[in-house]
Amino acid sequence: MLTRREALLGSVLTAAAVAAIGSAPAMAAVTDVAELPREKVTLVAPPFVHAHDQVAKGGPKIVEFTMKIEEKPMVIDADGTQLNAMTYNGSIPGPLMVVHEGDYLELTLINPDTNTLAHNIDFHAATGGLGGGALTLINPGEQVTLRFKATRSGTFVYHCAPGGAMIPWHVVSGMSGAVMVLPRDGLRDEKGKPVRYDRIYYIGENDFYIPRDEQGKFKKYDSAGDNYDDTVKVMRGLVPTHVVFNGKAGSLTGENAMKAKVGEMVLIVHSQANRDTRPHLIGGHGDFVWEHGKFGNPPAKDLETWFIRGGSAGAALYAFRQPGVYAYVNHNLIEAVELGATAHFTVDGKWDDDLMMQVEAPKAIAS
Repeated sequence: MLTRREALLGSVLTAAAVAAIGSAPAMAAVTDVAELPREKVTLVAPPFVHAHDQVAKGGPKIVEFTMKIEEKPMVIDADGTQLNAMTYNGSIPGPLMVVHEGDYLELTLINPDTNTLAHNIDFHAATGGLGGGALTLINPGEQVTLRFKATRSGTFVYHCAPGGAMIPWHVVSGMSGAVMVLPRDGLRDEKGKPVRYDRIYYIGENDFYIPRDEQGKFKKYDSAGDNYDDTVKVMRGLVPTHVVFNGKAGSLTGENAMKAKVGEMVLIVHSQANRDTRPHLIGGHGDFVWEHGKFGNPPAKDLETWFIRGGSAGAALYAFRQPGVYAYVNHNLIEAVELGATAHFTVDGKWDDDLMMQVEAPKAIAS
């Protein structure tokens, strides 16, 4: 069992990095941005994304976000399997934050005294200080504010990284999310022509490692620290018990399926903080895909399946052409069907027989 003291004092790497960072550069940055306009944004739980402009209005600004860390049990499948989750804002994944290139992202991170562990945040979109992890480590009952300049456009992972063995454990307990840094003039296709989206959804894929008891049943624990030793043993086998979208098998299916209409352009942001994955839209394609998630690079066209590297986020843009239910899966089909990595889009509109039609209904084989 991991004790509270071990959790709070186990971040030697982070503490050393904090000591190595001088104060002068930080003071200079404050002076440089003091006169910029500010915008406060209220985050929303995935798969939804807060309101934002696709093309920036005016010059750079400081975009303010607040996130609260929440440790809590979460059910991750239809059988009632429990994860002692660590979350940003109570959701898995954490919310998608959207800014424009050249803006400053300013986050106030809160670790309530109801939690038991120290946490921080490492932004892959940031430069220096372990992605901000070196400057954001907070114990229960503390909060911290970090600001960084969004110097590169694209989609980027963020995750908890409190140091050492705590890093993978916190990540596979749910502590990751993504940032989208849009070009100031919006997205463009491979020829430089502007493209826009009518809807945006954020899908965070997670691999979970739930310990089993002697009878093979998944175990439950009273708090996050109680499961540490058992969970690490499962983690070291590198075989997840669950691979899911947005925190739970089936979380984006049925009544919770993502919605669209024929003709709408939908942007899908997909992140995986720990393992490689292969998103595929059954019955559709990626019209434009930023597989690496970087909007400064021309998008690939017409992909059937795209590859998201562990520790990254990608983006795919697709105009739905037919109505119906589309399955969006990790095309390791074992993980999609057996472990939970499946979501649905429900699309309304008129069927186009020119794209597909049943020429002859099923019947007995002619003799």
